[in-house]
Amino acid sequence: MTYEEWEAAVDEEIKRDSLWKVMAYRLALSMCDLGWRDTARLVQNRRLWGLSDQLYRALGSVSANPAEGYSRGTGKDRARFYEYALGSARESRDWYFKARHVLGEEIYQHRLHLLTRIIQLLLTMVPQQRGRILREPPAAYATSLTNDAELRTLLHIVPLPDTVDA
Repeated sequence: MTYEEWEAAVDEEIKRDSLWKVMAYRLALSMCDLGWRDTARLVQNRRLWGLSDQLYRALGSVSANPAEGYSRGTGKDRARFYEYALGSARESRDWYFKARHVLGEEIYQHRLHLLTRIIQLLLTMVPQQRGRILREPPAAYATSLTNDAELRTLLHIVPLPDTVDA
């Protein structure tokens, strides 16, 4: 199902709410639907129950926090909830990374792309609401599916030993 097909299937009552104008919310809501399918697949393996639960909770927070923040009266209050959503989007990417061996590379890359787009939007929304920049250094986020910005955040990779002690 494409995003356009998903959006067409969303109840009109939800679309009439002014919150629907917030693209980060719409993408997060669609991610929750995708996450439902993904976690249903993960939960079939008992060893992955915890991962499945954590992923679904994080994804739910990505859409619930912008909805909560949108209803707040001041930019500072809204920004706080958008920051919570930002943290949950990053957490969701982490859980998808851990689940990639089960879900497959194509699903992982797709979800990574959507979550990265949500992060980009939230990184724009938070400073707009606060009226000042974030304390973290600016970073352009990209995935193999996006070429609009290169990843400027440096990762220090520590080589792992060839064997792992059991």
